[in-house]
Amino acid sequence: MRFENLRSFLEALRKENQLKVISAPVDPNLELAEIHRRVIDEQGPALLFTNVKGASFPVVTNLFGTSRRVDLAFGPRPEQLMKDIIAAKDTLLPPTPKAVWDQRQLLLDLLKVGTKNVSSDAAPVLQQCKTEAPLAGLPVLTSWQEDGGPFVTLPLVYTEHPENGHHNLGMYRMQVYDDRTTGMHWQIHKGGGFHYHEAEKRGQALPVTVFLGGPPALIASAIAPVPEHLPELLLTSLIMGQKLPLVANPQGGHRLVAEAEFAICGSVAPHVRRPEGPFGDHYGYYSLTHDFPVFNVSHMWHRKDAIYPATIVGKPRQEDYYLGEFLQKLLSPAFPMAMPGVKDLWTYAETGFHALAAAIVRESYSREAIVSAFRILGEGQLSLTKFLMVTDRELDLERFPTLLETVLERFDPLQDLYVFGNTSHDTLDYTGDRLNHGSKAVLVGVGEPKRELPAVYMGGELPGISAAAVYCRGCLVVSGASYTDDPGLASRLVEEAGDRLAQWPLVIVADETSIAGDQTAFLWTVFTRFNPAADIYARTQVNRHHIGYELPLVIDARMKPGYPDELFPREDIVKLVDSRWSEYFA
Repeated sequence: MRFENLRSFLEALRKENQLKVISAPVDPNLELAEIHRRVIDEQGPALLFTNVKGASFPVVTNLFGTSRRVDLAFGPRPEQLMKDIIAAKDTLLPPTPKAVWDQRQLLLDLLKVGTKNVSSDAAPVLQQCKTEAPLAGLPVLTSWQEDGGPFVTLPLVYTEHPENGHHNLGMYRMQVYDDRTTGMHWQIHKGGGFHYHEAEKRGQALPVTVFLGGPPALIASAIAPVPEHLPELLLTSLIMGQKLPLVANPQGGHRLVAEAEFAICGSVAPHVRRPEGPFGDHYGYYSLTHDFPVFNVSHMWHRKDAIYPATIVGKPRQEDYYLGEFLQKLLSPAFPMAMPGVKDLWTYAETGFHALAAAIVRESYSREAIVSAFRILGEGQLSLTKFLMVTDRELDLERFPTLLETVLERFDPLQDLYVFGNTSHDTLDYTGDRLNHGSKAVLVGVGEPKRELPAVYMGGELPGISAAAVYCRGCLVVSGASYTDDPGLASRLVEEAGDRLAQWPLVIVADETSIAGDQTAFLWTVFTRFNPAADIYARTQVNRHHIGYELPLVIDARMKPGYPDELFPREDIVKLVDSRWSEYFA
């Protein structure tokens, strides 16, 4: 099934009993977000709020909050088409009459990829236009009590390169300051930010159009980690299986997505910054206040009965987990073509994606895995990866305990761990020394096993440790005092108990050992709370400028001073939603 717009998808959700209409009055400030969080935790339906206080439009959330709804939105066709495209390169290059005939269905499908111009009569987005206080009445949500204000959570931000016209469609947080001004959270290594950088060098304002709604494929394409020069609108068309309808903007500027719910038009002036934040984010913490560019809105087009799509960000798993799962499976067939030697690649939504990635690589000659690791770290947004694990064994990368055991069995600590200081970090990762700066690590485990991994801890008491639990074979989670009370605990473990712990290749010092019982809790806690260059402890030796390590590797993954606060809902909002729960779902 192909969905050309948001409302056709909502109708399909209704038929599948995957949409709940909430007609009770709901406050967009904190209350709506708390309802959403509870429903997504229960794997519940999408939510259509038709009575949002102070708003002129209804709000829909949790569109993609289960794997089932993602499958319904996109189906198996895009993944199969991508596989067919990659496979066809071996038969169509060079093309022969037989090869073209054999691939005729694929070629017909590819002829449907692209955009098409439609008349204003065929573009519902042009039904109404607001020029006075254009953002007034939008039901912009506030998700967490310490947020700096409401922000647009599903903006599809369209820009064009000021020199060559190449476009980018990305999703960047937009704090609403007033009825015609928002922030524009362009992080490092984001396509829209590159366009703005080029415009700013020229002293020019960058025209920006922000779409809300439209085909579900448009939302997926905006967050897809595609190479910088791959047009997102073409990816949208590929996922849809048909050309994407665009219409000229009567006010001038970018063409508009004809089936969008809203099109917010304006520009971002050069050399203007304004404090943005703090905001609860998909890392599960508050990102702090920083200066970002400012989006000045000139006018807003919208359907006469427009629906405002939104999501809520917070601790995993949220909607981005399920969309990320789909997009990685969609794009994975292209990895070997873009990065020879990389057979499979996975980034972990439980860690905020950039904090942890893993790959299956080719090892046809000694140390080839390192070549593939460097290639991954040099590829687009993957360059922000903080911790990368690579192996040459065939396995399901989504099952992290299996991956970790495979690597821990095989890596040589003297040569297979690389830590790189003074590198870039994801903007939302605050484990580094300052914004956008931190370190990276690569852990390689290839070939045949080098050791047996223990499955039960029987080493007795450890200095400063009050509890221990096994996460998987070879990985022990321990806890003791907080970092504030005992910052030297991890270092002391290496010095005083290193020999006793040597059979455990990896020891995690955490605030709670309960994280060992759950993959999501383990990944989120560990990889959002340590910086490789600062928080990996081991006995070391230096040989020809290479640092070799001795087992165990101890990672200090405790909360540390300066880290942003973890996200928790406000108690009075929790009580309010408790008291009204039956009213919402009457």
